[in-house]
Amino acid sequence: MTPQLKHVAPVVEEAFPTIALWTRSWGWIEIGQNDTRRSMVRALDEGGMVWEGKVKYATLDELLQDLEAALSDWMNENA
Repeated sequence: MTPQLKHVAPVVEEAFPTIALWTRSWGWIEIGQNDTRRSMVRALDEGGMVWEGKVKYATLDELLQDLEAALSDWMNENA
């Protein structure tokens, strides 16, 4: 089952509209590291990994800004 975001606070949707759209319509994101994934953030869809972020980010905001830009680029190229 694909994880789905039921509700995103309006302020988050305003700050990161592409992430909000991605989680509603395209796929899901994973944040955090484990033994199998060294990147701190990943965007996935039913086909698998679409984008992986850096190993470290100074702040969560930096991570979300990077994800927002990457998803925007991906969606422009693949929509």
